[in-house]
Amino acid sequence: MHTNHQSTEINDLALLGLMQLISPALPIGAFAWSQGLESALELGWVRNEQDIGQWLEGVLDDGLSRCELPALARLQNCWAEGDNNGLAYWNDWLHANRETAELSDEDTRLGLALMRLLTSLDLQPQTKQGHALLPEEPGYVTVFAWVAHQRLVPVRQSLLGFAWGWLENQLSVACKAMPLGHTAAQRLTEQLRPKLVDAVEAALALPDQQLGAILPGLALASAQHETQYSRLFRS
Repeated sequence: MHTNHQSTEINDLALLGLMQLISPALPIGAFAWSQGLESALELGWVRNEQDIGQWLEGVLDDGLSRCELPALARLQNCWAEGDNNGLAYWNDWLHANRETAELSDEDTRLGLALMRLLTSLDLQPQTKQGHALLPEEPGYVTVFAWVAHQRLVPVRQSLLGFAWGWLENQLSVACKAMPLGHTAAQRLTEQLRPKLVDAVEAALALPDQQLGAILPGLALASAQHETQYSRLFRS
């Protein structure tokens, strides 16, 4: 009976820890980045609620499910196994898959911001037998994977939480940058919730050799955004 109570407590704390990690209130500055969406709005590629839904579904299918989510699963397993080489490899792999300066800068800055927060909470990664596990220039996904591991969040739930945080941020961008009301954002959330599950299923099934985002439109939007005259977001 004591064991069951202890297990439930750990599961509850893991869930709360994941909710804290993906909360918009987490002070790492994620709200400042649009991941090319602001430029897509400015260019007229995305004009209304239906367009937003199609854009986000496309990014899920050809981006997150093939890049961030499978890499997150591998990074969390590397943290669990104390695999220095694996952590460095997948951290570098993610950096190499950022197709614009803005997307690379976002990943690096959010990773550093999350590391600063963890250090202030005394939750930063520790060394193992004198060898530092944290890669140089850890990206956001790498640090996210550490927190999920440290909080005992199951890998599948880590991926669902990461995808949920991404969706909330993208819809927040749309509400700020275009006339999209909060009710419309909730309709899109309802529409895309099953797609998050599908993206996680796909990410967990992909072998290493099939990973890599296929998002030329997002890359072009992000590149255009670097010289956009007037903008609300850093990316």
